[in-house]
Order: sequence, then structure tokens, then C-alpha cells
Amino acid sequence: MFKWHKKGLIFSPNHYSDWMYSHAQCPFTLDLGDYIRVFFSTREKYQDNMSRSYGGWVDLDKNNLKKILRIANKPIMELGNIGEFDEFGSMPNSIIKVNDNEYYLYYCGWNRQVSTPYSWEIGLAKGNDTNYFIKEGKGPIIGPTMSEPYLHACPQVYKFSNNEWHMFYLSGQKWLQGDGKMESQYLLVHATSDNGIDWQRDPTPIIKPKVEYESQTSAAIMKIDNIYHMFFCYRYGLDFRNTKGRGYSIGYAYSKDLYTWIRDDSKAGITVSDSGWDSEMIAYPHITKINNKYVMLYCGNNFGYDGFGYAELEII
Repeated sequence: MFKWHKKGLIFSPNHYSDWMYSHAQCPFTLDLGDYIRVFFSTREKYQDNMSRSYGGWVDLDKNNLKKILRIANKPIMELGNIGEFDEFGSMPNSIIKVNDNEYYLYYCGWNRQVSTPYSWEIGLAKGNDTNYFIKEGKGPIIGPTMSEPYLHACPQVYKFSNNEWHMFYLSGQKWLQGDGKMESQYLLVHATSDNGIDWQRDPTPIIKPKVEYESQTSAAIMKIDNIYHMFFCYRYGLDFRNTKGRGYSIGYAYSKDLYTWIRDDSKAGITVSDSGWDSEMIAYPHITKINNKYVMLYCGNNFGYDGFGYAELEII
């Protein structure tokens, strides 16, 4: 059984700049020695009912996670050119340090559609430091196939041994007719690699849904005593944007081998607050260890519009 003690909001863009106007979605961390760098996806101000997303970061004091040391002054990578899968947005989701001089950044690229509002595919960018990254190519590394024809996004990449790479990402299942717009349904799937570039994909969802047209994303995994513990977020497929109880909640599953997962949301140990910035939904968990404590970063209401906060773990 887990219990997460909420510590409050850390960072909100709050119209910080033209490109970092709102949202700090899908936070994830990199330990840079004296401080923690938190990457996230942010958005520019809406114009003509459209907004592009960019990757940004903030640096936090390890001894006081609410103390912000630095904020990125430009996006961490350029958007794609006309017609490319990331023309309208790049949402960073995971980073792996490959060697002393190179980092792999996995991200979701956004593009506009006609019959549906958007498409998402997974891209790879590389960087010699963590300030700026360059796309590995013009196309995605995870895109449509015969068995996965729809969306692919939010890649969480882990290396549990030198030659063992695991990616957990959302895979679109169908499009649903919502109230005045199309809504996407997606579930978590698993892929493996021996180099972080070429991936062997299994389109079979790994977590059994429990609510109507359930959507799942953000597989945050930690390993304790040879058991893998996953915290993820899930929501209803329809009427989830403004109806409390149907938006994102945190779920939990465990595994001995990263392939077979047993779901038990009763052990998640965290839910919405009675009031405030995370009273309507909690989403996009990320787990890291800071000063020997497990910490969960997560977003709150309106898909991270107000930024992200954190909680500390107690195992009971």
C-alpha cells in the first residue's frame, strides 16, 4: 500500500512568455548533480482557436523543490516543417543519458487533421547537453501501423540494464463522437529496444480498462524489491473535460517482469484534493528519487493549465 503526501504546486507558467504562456504538462526529471531539471510541455497563447505546444524546463533546488533556480528562455527544440508530424507541437516526455556527451529525448509530435482535431506520433531528438535538442529525422520513430493505426504519444522510456530499453506509450484505440467534437481513446502499450532507436512493438494493451472507453497515459515506474510499480493516469472516454469524477485519476499496477501487469487502483494512494489546483483531476505522474525519497510530480486541473506540483511517498 502506498500513500503520497501532497506538498503543493511547484511551477505555473502564468503567462511567463509568448511560447510559455500556459500549461506545464507531463513533467519529468533529470538529476544534474546540484539540482533537478524538470522538463515539461507548455503552450503559447491561443489565437484563432489554435495553440502550438513547446518543450521547456525549470531547474529546482534539490533541498527545496519549491525553489526555482532557472527557467528556460527558449524552447528546447524547433517544431517540424510544413507537413511534418510535429509541425504544430512537440511535447517532451522522457530523456535518457546515453553517454557523457549525448542525451536522447523522446517526445510527442502534434499535427492538425480534418476529420479529427489532431494526430500524435512519437519522435526522437538528440542533444549534447540538456538545453537544446535536434530532431533525429523528419519522421517519427513510432507511427501508424496496420495494428496501431491511430495515435501514439507520451513515451516513457526506461533502461533497467545496459542493453534493455523499455518504452511505455499510449496507443489510440478509436475516435469517439463527443459533445460537439471528436474525442480520442487510447491505452498503454509496451515496446522494447536494444539501442533506443529501433523498437519492437506489441500493440496489445497492458492495463485492463475499468471505466467506459477508458484512456490511459503516463506510465511512471519504480522498482522496489524486484517488483515494478506503475502509477499511471486514466479517464473516461467522453464528458471528461468539465465533469468532476470523469477526468484523469491516478491508477496503479504492478509487475515482476514489465510484461504482465496486475491492476489494483486501491493501492495508488493519491487522489484529487477537496479544493484548489488539483481538485478536479490529477494527471501525468512522474516518479523520481530525490535525497533518498520517492517523489511524484503531477499535474492538476485542466490538463496542467496551472502547472505541476509534487507529493512524497510513504509506504504503509
